[in-house]
Amino acid sequence: MELREYMSIRRAYNLVRQEMDAPRRLTFQELAVLCRLVNTEGGLKTSEIASYQGCLRPTMTHRTKHLEQLGLIARVRGDYDRRNVVCTVTRLGREYVRELCQKTCSGIAAGHSLARTTPERVCRYIDAMGSLECDAGELVLLGLLVAEERPCTISHLVDMLGFLQPTVSMSISALEDEGHVRRVDIEGRRAQGVELSESGAEIAEQIRERISEIIVRRRSRSAR
Repeated sequence: MELREYMSIRRAYNLVRQEMDAPRRLTFQELAVLCRLVNTEGGLKTSEIASYQGCLRPTMTHRTKHLEQLGLIARVRGDYDRRNVVCTVTRLGREYVRELCQKTCSGIAAGHSLARTTPERVCRYIDAMGSLECDAGELVLLGLLVAEERPCTISHLVDMLGFLQPTVSMSISALEDEGHVRRVDIEGRRAQGVELSESGAEIAEQIRERISEIIVRRRSRSAR
């Protein structure tokens, strides 16, 4: 997977998420769980989903319980091992995935990567992207890595990432404290920009490398 494809989908979903009703608002990782279940016949154990997303089992239990409370998945304990919980997507869950992927697809602006893709393909991209969890700060680093405007203004980062300005500003402050970005004056303007430090650029490149290893599964011939 290419970095610009990753950023294009993350930006589009960030914008979609802002418009969602708070009770039904899903994190990107929660949507990725739903997309994985939509693309997997027979359901998956909680431990399998945790392994796919590279998180601890208690974290995944919390995520799947939230999805269950929303009626988007069903969780059934095994007959022999009560700790063995199998998750399957419900009809409501499939409908919600279809809705969110359609809105995400529509939110990819012309000229951006995947602007001509389909909602079904977006679902497979999000499924694959769920194997790598990037928080807001890491997305800011990636945004600075690919930004054509350097130094990059906060308003430009807001537009690039689809986040609200407070989210970007707080992420930059935290990254600055950690020494991963620095603020610089923009020549000819009464404003400051942001740029990567050496450590920030190194982290961003490491994330880019991990993104390049993401493989988007093709739709099986039997499902076509």
